[in-house]
Amino acid sequence: MKAIELIALYYYVCECYNEELRWHCQRFSNNSLQEITDEEIITIYLYAMMYEDKCKLTQIHAYAKRYLLSWFPHLPAYATFVTRLNRMSAVFPRLAANLLQKIDRQHVEESISIVDSLPIMLCSAKRTGKVARKEIVDKGYCATKGIHYWGVKLHALCFSRPGKLPLPECLELTSASENDLTAMRQRLELLADRLVFADKAYADKAVQQVIQEQKSEILTPIKLVKGECAQVRQFKKAADDLFSTAVSRIRQPIESFFNWLIEHYGLQNASKVRSYNGLIIHIFGKIAAALALWVFNP
Repeated sequence: MKAIELIALYYYVCECYNEELRWHCQRFSNNSLQEITDEEIITIYLYAMMYEDKCKLTQIHAYAKRYLLSWFPHLPAYATFVTRLNRMSAVFPRLAANLLQKIDRQHVEESISIVDSLPIMLCSAKRTGKVARKEIVDKGYCATKGIHYWGVKLHALCFSRPGKLPLPECLELTSASENDLTAMRQRLELLADRLVFADKAYADKAVQQVIQEQKSEILTPIKLVKGECAQVRQFKKAADDLFSTAVSRIRQPIESFFNWLIEHYGLQNASKVRSYNGLIIHIFGKIAAALALWVFNP
């Protein structure tokens, strides 16, 4: 166990909690004063993911019970631990936003951005999704895997960092059926003096015209023109392929960023989630842990 890292994380969580986070999970019941505080619950959750690669709630609680009881002697039973976390679901998006502001921006290219989306799956479309249907979850299609699924999409607009994973500027959660361009259109149209690299879903003349007024531009792989004759298409093929390859190479780091979240934190698979609050914690809790690792171990 890394005692110094645990203490540093706990102090940071307490600082954020007292300044802002407590207003997102304040309780007014007679049982509002607990033996173990919200700050301690958040610290246990983040620490186990950051330094011990424990991404499932059962693993996190088991690790804390075995190794962290001397630090958190009032650790509750597993069911109570999960209930306390679910009640604090609104805390984690704000915590992730605070962590983004603390990441070192020394090597950030603020004039170059990359945008993409990651499908987060609760179950395949062969079954009927039942979790958070009224709030955000619906049926969508993942072109990369070629499957229909029930879930949501995480949209990311990131600053480029040469030689490193890109730094998220904006993270947005939408239903799985929402088109990528529709979800990010408003934010893209507000960008000024920016060169944005995206996939073919963002190739839209109307959006391009609007952002050009802000002295920005979106570059995407070449999209085939419907009805274009074969001779013209063949004539432009070599140049179009080179341009598309160049754009894809610049976009590749955001794929690596998503893959890092999938491999180390299991972000894409939300099959164990059973509520809307649990879904928010599954997504933004893991993102907060990943960003905290950048902050405390740059």
